[in-house]
Amino acid sequence: MLPFAVQDATKTLRLTSRPRASIITARIPVSPLLTSRLIADRNNSNITSKRWSHTAKWRPVQVLDEYGPPALRLWVVKEARPISLRQLMVFGRSLTEARLISSANYVRTELPTRIAHRIRDMQRLPYVVVTNPHISDVYELYYTAFDTFRRIREVKTLEDNEHLCKEISKMLRAHLTVIPKLAMGILECSGLMPAAELDHFMNTILRSRISRRVIAEQHLALTETFNSHWFSPGAKLSESEFIGEVFIKCIAKDVIEHCAKAVQDLARSANGPDTKIPEIRINGHMESSFPYILSHLEYIIGELLRNSVQAVIEKHQKSKDPSSNPPPIEVTLCEAPQHVIIRISDQGGGIPRDILPYLWSFGKGPLKNQRLENLGQVPLMAATLQELKVNDSKLTGLQSQRSGHDSSLSSLATRPPNLRLGMGLPLSRVYAEYWAGSLELHSLEGYGVDAFLQISKLGNKNEQLATRAAMDAV
Repeated sequence: MLPFAVQDATKTLRLTSRPRASIITARIPVSPLLTSRLIADRNNSNITSKRWSHTAKWRPVQVLDEYGPPALRLWVVKEARPISLRQLMVFGRSLTEARLISSANYVRTELPTRIAHRIRDMQRLPYVVVTNPHISDVYELYYTAFDTFRRIREVKTLEDNEHLCKEISKMLRAHLTVIPKLAMGILECSGLMPAAELDHFMNTILRSRISRRVIAEQHLALTETFNSHWFSPGAKLSESEFIGEVFIKCIAKDVIEHCAKAVQDLARSANGPDTKIPEIRINGHMESSFPYILSHLEYIIGELLRNSVQAVIEKHQKSKDPSSNPPPIEVTLCEAPQHVIIRISDQGGGIPRDILPYLWSFGKGPLKNQRLENLGQVPLMAATLQELKVNDSKLTGLQSQRSGHDSSLSSLATRPPNLRLGMGLPLSRVYAEYWAGSLELHSLEGYGVDAFLQISKLGNKNEQLATRAAMDAV
């Protein structure tokens, strides 16, 4: 498939990884079809030039695959090597120096591979989209990260691993700007591309971001465990609740109770201390458990409960008797041999009909301008429940309560609980589908909403990533 556009394919292309990197030049033959696309895209670029004057360091997809630096071509043709929660647990259960170094080299090669795939995706965007300052900034962040990790040599010693861990931590901090920048860029570019294509791009890039954070934070957590004073190399970690970032026995009831309390505190902070807050009741298979990344589950449950609690509060305040207690929110747990299903039912009046078609969209909807304004107040976002502030303090994750270790980067990012960003549901679905789960909503207009979250119980499902073949089929 031909790329949508390049800045001017009839001229010599200047390919730069960063302003200080070496410059490589190449000439690309132009077909009549590509020429017509270039003209059309240049016209679109002129139309939008009044919106932003930022110029992206554009590297077209053909350059990445055919004419680009050999190092870049080498990485983009590689397939990502997906992992499962069970693999993470088995590998980290008996931790030795050799295993830690093996983990380091997996991360060292996997990060640039996965980043190169996303660079390729961004180069498939129309030029008028990639010149958006927010998306261009993300592009440069990704290229800088790729260029950094591809240069790291094979890890052979613990000192080499410490150097790698420093670079990983630096990347994770720098990329806290990615989600708000992408969200603002997608909103500003709505209308320049079909909404379905923008949403597909956003889903792919966010799922890849989650995958990189999982393998990066898992390695950082294993390194922290290995360096702990209490740890003995080779000792079994089967008695520990966590192996790296993986919560071995995640009891659904405990996580929901923790999230419920946090969400109720958020609701009081946002609506006032005298506000009637709905009770959150849990029933069903109360002992349901499964291995999971706890911060992922807390984010999904937290977002679903926040939506339900706020909807019930707003509907109850308009009722004939607002002084009475609002109807409770029911959470039902269902455990099957292969999966666990969590149903969250509220009586908050359902989803408004004008919003329903855009429920899972990152770039469309009637509240686009308000979302842009709110996102402008959130420069950093780790996409965790803990980054939300309650009365100038932040929520504590269940992981930090149990292990004294909080894996998330939420300590570096905060946002007010009443800022509606319009991306909680689509991002929750990305989290759910990452480990081969699902998230569905059924709205009963005038009554309420039922949300169904399905989670793989055995932890044997690989992370769901876009493969090289899938990218080429787009």
